[in-house]
Amino acid sequence: MTQNIKYTASNRKKLDIENLQDIKLPIRLILGDSKLKIRELLELKTGKVVELGRLAGETVDFVVNNKVIAKGEVVIIDDNFGVRLVTLLTPEERLKLM
Repeated sequence: MTQNIKYTASNRKKLDIENLQDIKLPIRLILGDSKLKIRELLELKTGKVVELGRLAGETVDFVVNNKVIAKGEVVIIDDNFGVRLVTLLTPEERLKLM
């Protein structure tokens, strides 16, 4: 016995979201940025400090697919770095960006 299932837009959306939930995406945390001349890049040595375009204590960007989906603050947990989420887009907003 076969079933005739009618897919409405909301059923398709739910099915699509369920299928997408297990896909792994690369995540980047952007602390800041800087521009260097090629000469400066070639002169980099261990211990050199490169200034970033953000202030100390400012939030970092949580980036997926080249889109900022959250802001966070850097934390230290047992000698490891981590990021505590401060602001986050809603699941719907995040899905639209992907």
